[in-house]
Order: sequence, then C-alpha cells, then structure tokens
Amino acid sequence: MLRKLHACLVALLLAAALPALAQDNYPHQPIRLMVPWPPGGGVDTTARLLTEPLSRRLGQPFVIDNRGGAGGNIGTELAAHMKPDGYGLLMASISPNAINVHLYSRLGFDPIKDFAPIIYVSSVPNILVVPASSPFKTVADLVEFARANPSKLNYASGGVGSSQHLAAVQFMQVAKVELTHVPYKGTSPAEADLASGHVSLMLDTTTCLPFIASGKMRALAVASKARNPALPNVPTFDEVGLPGIYASSWYGLMAPAGTPRPIIDKLNADANAVLKTPEFQKRMADFGAEIGGGTPEDFGNFIVSETKRYDGIVKASGAKLE
Repeated sequence: MLRKLHACLVALLLAAALPALAQDNYPHQPIRLMVPWPPGGGVDTTARLLTEPLSRRLGQPFVIDNRGGAGGNIGTELAAHMKPDGYGLLMASISPNAINVHLYSRLGFDPIKDFAPIIYVSSVPNILVVPASSPFKTVADLVEFARANPSKLNYASGGVGSSQHLAAVQFMQVAKVELTHVPYKGTSPAEADLASGHVSLMLDTTTCLPFIASGKMRALAVASKARNPALPNVPTFDEVGLPGIYASSWYGLMAPAGTPRPIIDKLNADANAVLKTPEFQKRMADFGAEIGGGTPEDFGNFIVSETKRYDGIVKASGAKLE
C-alpha cells in the first residue's frame, strides 16, 4: 500500500514538474509563426526580417505559415486556436487585431481576449502619394482643388476597410474634402494604377517607396508624428497644417492566450535584443519602418488604444463586411 502511495506521489510530482521543465528548455523544437497574409506583403516581410535573427538567438528555426484571406481573419482565427505552448505564434497586424472587429459582422476570434501580446515590432506610416504626372506639388495644392471640386478626385486603396482606405477617411475628415473611393483587390494593382495616372492619389504604406525612388510617384506628406527616415524631405501632415492624421500599419508578435508567462518573457527579451541590433535597424530603415520594442503590457495597451481609436474611423467610413 505504501509502495503504491509512494509511486502515485512520484508520478504527481513528475507531472507537475514537466511544464516547468518544458518552459526551462524552451524552445527545443521549431516554432510555427502564423502570418495571416500572402507572401511578399508588409506583414510577411516584417515576419521574415524578425525571425531570421531571432531564430539564431533561440537556437531553433521559425516556420512561416502564410494563411491569407478575409482581411487577415482566416490565419488569425487559426492562430487563436493553436496550442498555447510557445510553439505556435502569430504575426499580428493592425487589420485583424484592431480594425476588423469593427468592420466584420463575425470574426471567429476575440482580438484582445484570445491572444497574449509579446512585443510591438514595428510600424510603417501611410504616405500621401500622387502620380508623377499630377499637377499637385503640395498638400495645399491638392486640398485647395478638392475643396473647390467635391468628389472629383479619386483615391485608390487595397480594398474596403484596408489601412489605405481608413487613412484616406482620416485625411478627408481633417482636410474637410470629399474624395471618391476606388477600392482594388490588393495594394499592388492599386499602386500600378496610381503610378499610371489612372487614379488621383493614395494614402499608401511604404510599399510605394520603390515607385517614389523611381520617379513614378510623388510623396506629399506622411501620416506620422515625425518625418520618416526613408523620406526625410517629406513633411508630416502636422507640419502642413492638417494635424492629427496618424495612420500606420503596425506589426507585432503574439501568442495564443494561456501561453506560460516565462515563455512570453523569454520571447520578449530576445526580440527586444534583436530590435536593438544595428543590422536589424538598418534593414527596417530601408523598409521605411519605425522600430517598436517594450514590454508585453506596452503592446497590449497599444492594441487596446488602437482598437478604440478605429471604432470611430470605421464608422465614419461607412464600411461593413460580412
């Protein structure tokens, strides 16, 4: 009887110790990173720039799992149901993790409750761009014409409810202008038509930088509080007299809710270390990104504030998706 009792106690102690041992040895196998967007976009690019040096620090590779669709909702819902053991993570972004809760009638996940924030990685500001052939050399030129000719100018976006669409809504509210929305099925075709002069303007992300560098587009303003290092000669909206237009596509690392705190803390510490390296900072600067960092709580508070902020912006846009 005593022998059986002893064996039971040993088994219970081992069972209790196993989670702690697993956390102490973390990671001991490859880590799956869900990227809820197709390859080549801003979220995917940031994920790959981050995980390359992060995998060296952790001693394990990252497996990028691209699951695009429904504005990032499909892959994000899959991530919400991954096992909370640190071997399934999410590359979070502004649409599925702050905007879509106001845009879609059903998500299939709670962007706040279903995830544990790890770290705010970076953001890329929206940039007001026009074709190189445009007569508008400044924001003032554009606004003056738009006020005198309501709805005559049209603007491109990557789709209804996209970051470009909602950035343009902010611009119209502050500038007191009316523009006509031309939504495309993705950023690339929108940029192609803008560069060709088929649309008047766009509040694009930094994927437009090659078009600006090649002279196919002209940047008039950036929607951030400070000038972007990739465009040091382009003013902010604050500087041109249209204050408060802040629109950025941001990216961060998250885990399913319930992931042990020691694993969250380890990933946060190693990711913070990567963000501070000159190599990473140089690569992100070339991408036009502003680097984040900080604690999991910092990122969590930021997501809550962004979710609240976009409630009014989405309502003003009139956009609604199923």
